[in-house]
Amino acid sequence: MAGTESGPVLDVEAMLQRFRDRAAAVKQRNLPPVAGPERTKFIQQAQADFQDFAIIADAHGSLDDGILVLRVDLRPADQRGADETTTG
Repeated sequence: MAGTESGPVLDVEAMLQRFRDRAAAVKQRNLPPVAGPERTKFIQQAQADFQDFAIIADAHGSLDDGILVLRVDLRPADQRGADETTTG
């Protein structure tokens, strides 16, 4: 976060890009040499990590009066409104 006289300033787009990068990294993560229940648990955690990072990465973010607002449209692509704008 860069700073100003009034305090740190959050670069919302840079933050969202970091989440996009994290989601991509989870998809490329190598499976460790584990078997059985540990393997299943690792795969489930990787899927949850990817989903969480991808949801934030797809958000439309803004900083409104010092409040971080992330707007996430979870509707299927064909049901999203015309007001949908794209980020990166």
